[in-house]
Amino acid sequence: MTKKSIFIAFVVSLGGFLFGFDAGIISGVVSYVGPEWNLTDAQMGWVVSSPSFAAMIAMLIAGKLSDHIGRKKILLYVAFAYALSALLSAVATSYEMLYIARMIGGLAFGSALVLAPTYIAEIANASNRGKLVSIQQLNIVFGFFAAFLSNYYLNSMNSSNNPFFTDETVWRWMLGIELVPALLYFFALFFVPRSPRWLFSNQHTHEATAVLTQIHGFEQAQIEAASIQQSINQNTNATKTSIFELLKPALRFILIIGLVLGVLQQITGINAVYFYATSIFKQTGIGTDAAFSSGVLLSFTTVVFTFVAIFLIDRMGRRPLLLIGMAGIATSLLVCAYGFYKAKYKLTSQEIAAFQNFQPERLKPLENKIYTSDVAFKNEVKAVLGNQVYAKNEGAILEAATEMNATIVLLGILGFIACFAFSLGPVMWVMLSELYPNAYRGLAIGVIGFVNSFTSWGVQQLFPWELSQLGSALTFFIFGAIAFVGFFVLLKILPETKGKTLEQIEQEFVKIDPKK
Repeated sequence: MTKKSIFIAFVVSLGGFLFGFDAGIISGVVSYVGPEWNLTDAQMGWVVSSPSFAAMIAMLIAGKLSDHIGRKKILLYVAFAYALSALLSAVATSYEMLYIARMIGGLAFGSALVLAPTYIAEIANASNRGKLVSIQQLNIVFGFFAAFLSNYYLNSMNSSNNPFFTDETVWRWMLGIELVPALLYFFALFFVPRSPRWLFSNQHTHEATAVLTQIHGFEQAQIEAASIQQSINQNTNATKTSIFELLKPALRFILIIGLVLGVLQQITGINAVYFYATSIFKQTGIGTDAAFSSGVLLSFTTVVFTFVAIFLIDRMGRRPLLLIGMAGIATSLLVCAYGFYKAKYKLTSQEIAAFQNFQPERLKPLENKIYTSDVAFKNEVKAVLGNQVYAKNEGAILEAATEMNATIVLLGILGFIACFAFSLGPVMWVMLSELYPNAYRGLAIGVIGFVNSFTSWGVQQLFPWELSQLGSALTFFIFGAIAFVGFFVLLKILPETKGKTLEQIEQEFVKIDPKK
C-alpha cells in the first residue's frame, strides 16, 4: 500500500467526512431549531431526513453519470454543492429554506458515498483494497467526531451566557462551520488523478498506465493494466448498461447480497442514533449538557472501532466481521430497549419548583404521579405546557423526572456504535465496491445506494414519531429484532471476497456473460 494510494483514498473520501459532519451537526441543531420554529414531529423528521431523500436521487444517477464523464469531475461538483449547502443552511430564514439547503447537501453526499468506494476500488490492488475503501468510513467517523466536538463546544459557549451565542444563533454556527471542510475538499480534489479503470474503459490507455505507475510503481502497474485490459476486452459489448440488466440471472446473486447489505446497514437504526444522538441521550434523563458530551463519547467510540475494522478487514475477512458485528448490534439494541423499558417518570414538588424557564406551577397537576411509559409522561407534560415550551425544556424536564439506569442505555448505544463501526459501516461499502463487474459497478452501487438512502430516509423521518408515539423502549426493540433477523440472513447468503482481485471476483460470482 503506497503513500500515493493512501493520499488519494483519503482525499477522495473526504466527502464521507462531510457526510459524517452533517449527520453529527444536525443532532445538535434540532435541539435548537425545533423549539425556535415550533416544528412538528413530521417537520423535525423532514429537516433531518431531507438530505437522505435527495441522496436517493443522486445515488441513482451519480454512478452511471460518472461512467460517462468520470469519477473525479462529479466529485468536484459534489464538493461545491457541500459548500453551497453549508452557507445556505447557516443563513436560512425559514423551515422551507433550511430543508432545501440541506437537500443540496444531500445531493452531494449521495454522490460522494457512491463514487468514493467506486474510485478507491479502481486504484487499489487486491491485497489492500479493503483497507483503502474503509478509509471512506474512517473519514465519515472523523466527521462525526469533529461535529460532536463542535456541537459540544458551541453548546457550552451558549450555556455560558455568551452574548454572541444564543439559542437563536448557535445552530446557525453549527451548520455554517461545515463550509470550511467543504472548501478544503474542493481544492484537494485537484491533486488526485482520474480513475485508471475508467480511463482504460474510455480508451485513455496512456494516461491510465501513467496513473497506475504513479500509484503502484512500474512492475505492479503493468500487472494491473494487463488484468484490467483483459477484463474490458471480455466485456466489449457491456458498455451500454441499464438498471434492468442488473436483474439478469448472472448478476442476481450479487445483486441480492448488495440489496440485503444496503437495507440492513440503515434499517437497524444507525442514522437515527447519529442524527438524533442528543435527543436520545436526553430521553435517559441525563440533561442537555450531558447529552452533548455523551455525543462526543459516541463519536470517539466510532473512530476507535473503525480503526479496528481497517486493521482486520484484510486479515480476518469481510464475512466474519459482518457476522460478529450483526450479532453485537442486535444484542446492544435489545439492551437499550430493556434500559428504557425499566424506566419510571415522576416529578416531585421540589423538582417542579426548581424549573425557571417557564411557570412551574403549571405542572402541579402532575406532582408525584408515577409513569411507567415515557409516551404517557411526555404527552401529559405537553398537554399542560404546550409543545414548544416542552421542546425547549425537554432535557431539564426529563433530567428531573426520569428514574432509570442511564448507564445501561449508554452502554447499549456505545455497543451498537462499536459493532456497526467495525462491520456494517465500512464492510458494506467495501463489498459493494468489489462484487460487481467493471461495466456494471457504477450503476449497481448507485442502485443499491438508492435503496440504502431510501431506507435511511424512512428511518430518520419516522424516528421522532416513533419516540413520541411508540416510546423509546419499543423503538429500540424493533431495531434490535430487525438486526437479529438480519444476522441469520447474512449467515445464509454472505460470501467472502478477501484477497481476490476484482476480475477474480467477477469470474467467481458472475457465472456467465451477463449480456447473454
